[in-house]
Amino acid sequence: MARILLVGGGCRGLSLTRSLTAEGHAVRAVTRDPGRQGQIEATGAEYRLGDPDRIGTLRYALDNVTVLCWFLGTATGASETVRALHGSRLAMMLERTVDTTVRGVAYEAAGTVGAQALADGVAQVRRAHETHAVPYRLVEADPADRAAWLVAARGAVEGLLGPR
Repeated sequence: MARILLVGGGCRGLSLTRSLTAEGHAVRAVTRDPGRQGQIEATGAEYRLGDPDRIGTLRYALDNVTVLCWFLGTATGASETVRALHGSRLAMMLERTVDTTVRGVAYEAAGTVGAQALADGVAQVRRAHETHAVPYRLVEADPADRAAWLVAARGAVEGLLGPR
C-alpha cells in the first residue's frame, strides 16, 4: 500500500482516487474549497484543506506520502497565478519533497492552462529529477477524455510505485 497526495484533478482526480483506494492505496486529496470535503471523503480519500498557490498550506500534506500527483493542467484563475502553479510554486513543492518519503512525482502535462505553462511544469519536474534524482512520470492524456486520462494517470502512479 502506498500513500498518494493528489493536488488538483477535480472530478478526474476523484475518479482516480476511487480507483486507487479500491486497490488499498491511501489517498490524501488537497482542495482549497472546504465545501468539497464530503465529496473527497466519499471516495475513501483523506481530505486536506490547502492551496497549491500557497505551498506552506501543503507542508503537512506531504507526511508519509509515496507519490505526489500535481494535476493542475486545467487550473483556472489569473494567468500569472496559473503559470506560477506550473513554475515557481511547483518548483517550491518539488524542493519540499527532497529528503521525504516521496518516491516520485506524477505531473499533468496536458490541459487548458496553455502550452507554455505546461512546458514550464515539465521543465520543473525534469530539473528536480536531474538535481535530486526525483523520479517522475508525465500524464499527457487530454483531460477532456476522462477515460484515457484515468488510464494515463493510473499508469503514471503505478509506474512510480513499481511492480508489486
